[in-house]
Amino acid sequence: MIVLSTLVRRVSRPYVLLALLCAVAATVLTGFSVLSVMSWLSLVWVARVLGQEPRAVPVAPGAVLSPADGRVVKIERARDPYADREALKISVFMSWFDAHANRACVDGVIRQVHYFPGRMFSAELDTASDSNERNALVIDSHGQIVTLAQVAGLVAHRILCYVKPGDTVMRGQRFGRIRFGSRVDVYVPTDAIVNVAPGDKVEATTSILATLPQA
Repeated sequence: MIVLSTLVRRVSRPYVLLALLCAVAATVLTGFSVLSVMSWLSLVWVARVLGQEPRAVPVAPGAVLSPADGRVVKIERARDPYADREALKISVFMSWFDAHANRACVDGVIRQVHYFPGRMFSAELDTASDSNERNALVIDSHGQIVTLAQVAGLVAHRILCYVKPGDTVMRGQRFGRIRFGSRVDVYVPTDAIVNVAPGDKVEATTSILATLPQA
């Protein structure tokens, strides 16, 4: 867990430092100008979307947490192509202004990781789930299967994932990121209780998307 957290911080640090250097240079060279103000605003934006702050994890049993900050754009019964089953799919779209770290939504063991290169459609479109670059984790959470599919967006064709089959993840743990305007599709069992609706704003870890059936 410590090694993974350190790796994630290292991935973000160069971008934050570069934005900081640009802001300082713009201020030194131009003083209080439009360029310097925009540079500092850019620094705030970079720090926001690459943010890695810890978050409180709900203790509700069976809770499936949001893996990303964003907006729920789709809830439907669908085929989970990664675990080969019928499921409920909940899609969360991340805008350019949302933090882009992805976090595990359940405790469990990663059984499979599927990566597919793809096209660059807008992540808000239904076709993005099947056509865009994507990376899916099939997680066994105490006998229940939950699938997380990272789907790249229109602009940034770049998915990062720091876990592999056999790894154990815990709710709220950072496992990767997608850069700038992307989505995460969450597949849960068909008898799960959905706790959100299309249009809802959700936050990674703190928002509960669904509740898994309890034995």
